This record gives sequence, structure tokens and C-alpha cells, in this order.
Amino acid sequence: MLITNIIRRFRDRYLDVLASVYIYNEHRGYTSLDRVLLAVRAHCPDNQEFIAQVEKHRADEHKHYHMFKRYFQLRGQMPLRVGRTCGHIDHFIEQIFGCTIDELDTDAIIADPKLFEKLCRVIMLTEQRGMTQVDILLRNKFIKKDKIMMKIFKIIKVDEPSHWLPYHHWLSQNGDVRSTWRERATDFWIHKSLMLAKLPAIFIRRGTARMEFWPDEAEDILFEGTNAN
Repeated sequence: MLITNIIRRFRDRYLDVLASVYIYNEHRGYTSLDRVLLAVRAHCPDNQEFIAQVEKHRADEHKHYHMFKRYFQLRGQMPLRVGRTCGHIDHFIEQIFGCTIDELDTDAIIADPKLFEKLCRVIMLTEQRGMTQVDILLRNKFIKKDKIMMKIFKIIKVDEPSHWLPYHHWLSQNGDVRSTWRERATDFWIHKSLMLAKLPAIFIRRGTARMEFWPDEAEDILFEGTNAN
């Protein structure tokens, strides 16, 4: 009985941390894609197919956010306040562009083809990383025992290819699809630091507060200065 309770508590904590990280990243994803859409529409005004694909990407991220929100509502609790410490795209943008997502100069990206290509590659690498991670999670024994989480990640698995392929296709036709050594190394390092340091730290640290508001209701309150690195 004691061992069973320990395993159950470990599983519940694991799912709590995992879902909290995902709900942050999904919210950060669809809100950031609003700015990407501005750049895509201005940079490629005649490429309606590409624009529609990015719009679908944004809609899927929004859908995924609400799936995790519903997951927490069914648990009767709010997500942990993990903040941008666990934001893959946050750190990727900062390392490659030297500024936060909110500080990205959209006009400069629209005007400079190389910057636009770089942004597309960062999104492509981030989404490819996410697709690989979903495959790993679907084999996780804790995920398999949670019907809701399994359903969520199966839906995400179906959606993921359409999140990076449009950028890959556009780059293949109009730019340089080959990621630079720095871009690949940055993606690898961010992923490893999240998996080996930041997420375990949240798992162990019991003092992490929970959100007081849902991100889509009060993002300015939630994300400003929360666990910032």
C-alpha cells in the first residue's frame, strides 16, 4: 500500500508539472503566432496557401491550450506557475535574435529576407522538437494510464506535422531550409537544459505557486516577471 501511494503521488506530480509546462508553451505558442502571422501576411502577401497553413498552426496551438486547460479544470486545480523558464520558444528566440518574443522587431523581419528565413527555421526546429517529444510521451507509462492525457497527446501527434512542414516547404522554395550549426546547437541545448535541470527542479520544488488566473484571461498578470531567467 505504501509503495502504491508513493507511485501514485509521483505520477500525479509528474502529470501536474508536465501539463503545466505544456499549457504555458501552448499559450505562448498561439499568442506568438499572432505576430508571426503579421510577418507572413506582409512578407508573402500572395502566398495564400502558406498564410492559411500558419493560421491553422495558430488555431491548433489555441486548441491544444484549451485541452490542457480543460484537463486542469477536471482535476479541480490551476496549473503551476512555471513561467518562461520552461518556454522552449522563449529561449530559442532570445538566443538567436538577442531579444524576447515580445521585443521582436516585426517590421525588420518583414523587410529583411534573411531574418524572415531565420524566424521560419526557428519555428520549424521548435515544432520538430515538439513532435519528437510527443512520440516519447505517448510511450510513457504514466501518460498511458491517464486516459485524458493520452487523448490530448494523440490529438497533438496528429496535428504536429502540419506545424513544421509549411515552414520547411516555404524555405525549400524561397530560402535556405538548412539550419545553421548555431540554430541546431541552441535547440539541442535548450531541450537538454529543460529536461535535465529546469523540469526536475520544478518537480522537486514543492513551493511553486499555482496560477491565480488562466493565461488567456490575464496573461499580463501571469507572465510578467514570473520565474524569469
